[in-house]
Parts: sequence; C-alpha cells; structure tokens
Amino acid sequence: MNKKENVAEFHTRHGQEYPKAGQFNVYRREEFACDSTSLPPNRRDFYKISLILNGEGIISSANKSININGNTITFMNPLIPYSWEPLSENQTGYFCLFTEDFISQNLKNESLSQSPLFKVGGNHVFLLSDESLKLLSSIFENMLSEIQSDYVNKYDLLRSYVQIIMHEVMKIQPPNTFYQPINASERISTLFLELLERQFPIDSPNQVLKLKNANEYALQLNVHTNTLNRSLKEITGKTTTEWISGRIIKEAKALLQYSSWDVSEIGYCLGFEHSSNFIIFFKKQTGETPKSFQKELVSIS
Repeated sequence: MNKKENVAEFHTRHGQEYPKAGQFNVYRREEFACDSTSLPPNRRDFYKISLILNGEGIISSANKSININGNTITFMNPLIPYSWEPLSENQTGYFCLFTEDFISQNLKNESLSQSPLFKVGGNHVFLLSDESLKLLSSIFENMLSEIQSDYVNKYDLLRSYVQIIMHEVMKIQPPNTFYQPINASERISTLFLELLERQFPIDSPNQVLKLKNANEYALQLNVHTNTLNRSLKEITGKTTTEWISGRIIKEAKALLQYSSWDVSEIGYCLGFEHSSNFIIFFKKQTGETPKSFQKELVSIS
C-alpha cells in the first residue's frame, strides 16, 4: 500500500488548484473531472462524502466492489483504502472533503466519531430515493454557498450540514443492518478503535486515562499484543502505539485549547505521572512543546 494521499495530492490528481485554507471544501463533481479521473486503491488522509446524481462507475472499498449508476451517496474515511473507476461521461453531483482539524472540535464527541458510516466494517455506499436525492442535493447547495460566504461561524454551520447529511442517510438504513467485519483482523481492528474512542473525552482533571498502552488494550480485547498490532497494521496501516499516541495527542490539543487546566494536570489525566514526560511526548509527536502550542493558538486568534 502506498503512503496516504493527502488533500493537496488529491486536487493535483484531478488537475485542480488546492485552496490552502482547506480544512473543509465542497465541489460539484462535473467541475472536478470526476468522469475522467480514476482513483487507484489507496488510503487518503481526509474524509469524503460524495453525492452522485448521474454517472456510472465502480467504487471499491473494504474488499467490496460496487457498480454505481447515479442516485448514490458514499462515505469514505482515512482508515479504508478505496478506489474509483469512472465508466461514463457526464458525471454530476457533489462531494465534500474534510480533515481531522475540521472534526476535532465540535464533532469529535458527537455523531461523526461514533457513526457506522465512517467506521471500519460499516456500510459506506447507499442507494437513494428521488426524495432523498432532492433533500441531500439542497444541503450540498447550501454548503457551496456557505463556503463562499464571509460569515464568521461558517465552519460551525458546515459541521451542522455534515451532521444533517449523516442523520438523513442513517434513516435510510439503520445501523443494525450494516454488514459485519469479514475477517478476524477487521473485527479486531473495529473493536480496538471503538475501545480507544470510548476512553475519551477527558472531562475532569480528576479523570485519568484507564488504558494507556498496547498491552492494556490487548488484554481488554482478550488478544495477544502482537495479534492486535498485526491486525491494525493490516487494516489501517498504523500500529497500536501509533493509534494510541495519535488519539492522546488529539485530546491533549483539545484540552490545551479549550480547558483552563495547566500542563501538569493535562499530562496527568492523559497517563503521564510527571509533566516532564508529557512535554517530551508532546514535542516528539508534534515538534513543539505544549506551551508553544498554546502560544501559537493565542497568536492566531
């Protein structure tokens, strides 16, 4: 598997200029060469929701290939390798792309992080009725207008539109009808990612992270640490330690930005008995200290 394709590379592949203020972008498919650009099997480091009004193609993900011919919505995420092969011209519809930065604030504890639409083992492709297609098209049109606006809280509004899309699609097919993981590695990876997410958020300085390392997660899942690591590497391309570290850093950044706790309190809640260890860990993962991260946020605001 190649390294993950990033948002800038995705734009380049389609012959489009990348707008660098790009935590969220939305486009019309017909304006983005979707009828002439194939996507090879690969992971991408962003989320993508596509509403296909017209056009035929084959989308492959999670060991399934589906022939699509209009009236379809798809949900893709950084965990699942996927490919797209257009089979016709006149591809119309919409799609939006968003990164972890877009969801880490308001959505991280809400429906997106828990939704089967974006989980390993979830269903990612839905056929739509004409009524659903009309409703979802209007939401994408609203997003197209909003992304061009000067409204100071437009990204909050765009997050709300993303949630509305998800809820409307969840009505079409309830979660208990999604297909089950097809092999042991996928099942173990799904259970691990759900268990990891359940450790967060940290709501109080008195709350301490219960599971801190790969061995503790493996014990909780009743598998050997090597089995867990091998499964995650196979399905997601990342090790257990990389997943745990990444999620801890994500929580650390949120606490540094939104809580009034000091660095030692945040470090302790995240499993570091000594603040110096937390500072070393944070700098290794991000290239800066917690204090410099906070100062950067203040200068931006």
